[in-house]
Amino acid sequence: MPKRLTFLASLSLVAAMSIPLSAETTPDAGTVLARVNGEEITLGHVIVAKSVLPAQYQQLPDEVLFDAILDQLIQQTLLGQERGDQVPQRIELALQNERRSLLAAETLQEIMRTVTTEEALQQAYDAKYADGFGGDEFNASHILLNSEEEAKAVKELLDSGADFAATAKEKSTGPSGPNGGSLGWFGKGAMVPEFEAAVIGLEPGEVSEPVQTQFGWHIVKLTEKRKAEAPALEEVRGELSNEIQQQAVEDRVAELTKSGEVEKLEVEGVSPNMLSQPELLQE
Repeated sequence: MPKRLTFLASLSLVAAMSIPLSAETTPDAGTVLARVNGEEITLGHVIVAKSVLPAQYQQLPDEVLFDAILDQLIQQTLLGQERGDQVPQRIELALQNERRSLLAAETLQEIMRTVTTEEALQQAYDAKYADGFGGDEFNASHILLNSEEEAKAVKELLDSGADFAATAKEKSTGPSGPNGGSLGWFGKGAMVPEFEAAVIGLEPGEVSEPVQTQFGWHIVKLTEKRKAEAPALEEVRGELSNEIQQQAVEDRVAELTKSGEVEKLEVEGVSPNMLSQPELLQE
């Protein structure tokens, strides 16, 4: 079921009748703009319809959108009325899911809005950077090779006393090879997960076993490790806001789950592959 309003070509059979508004009333969301066989379309319907339009339509002037959206809603109403009271099961289920989703999203927005205060941000900042430092930073080098066999052979050379930088210049296929394999200083998240895990597991001066990533096989040497200087609050405001909001949502969901009556049933004959059987939905 489409979630976005889609502009259709004008229907020649549609003749929208203008409904004059009383000059003594101030329009609000409940103000009726059209009636289609007795079914009302309000200003609120038009406003909500605009809010879910794709970005390219959102940029159009309201003067252009207003009549187009109202005409669209009239057309949709006429087409929907063709079904009478016969709502296909898949549509009814989709409406139920959409209602669930919209109400949940509204609750989430309310939770996130109320917890992200300046006081909460400052407390989160103080807790995370109380020692004046940020996360770990690493100064490392690596030798990149095409195969595990080559990587093992290079590791044996290094274990036998070969100089790491000189070996990197000779053997590494990576762009840092000519520089002795040096990658300089970097923090967590800068490297692919497998490489980062290898670096974190080393002590300064240690050389790793061969490590495979999407780029090939690496021999990694950790040269130095240090703590980064703590960033200013403004630099991490967005990050801290996300953390506060995520934690608040998780806490609220856990609280609701604990206090609510949730029963997941194991029904004989129901299996995951039924997700791919839309024919189970009755027409």
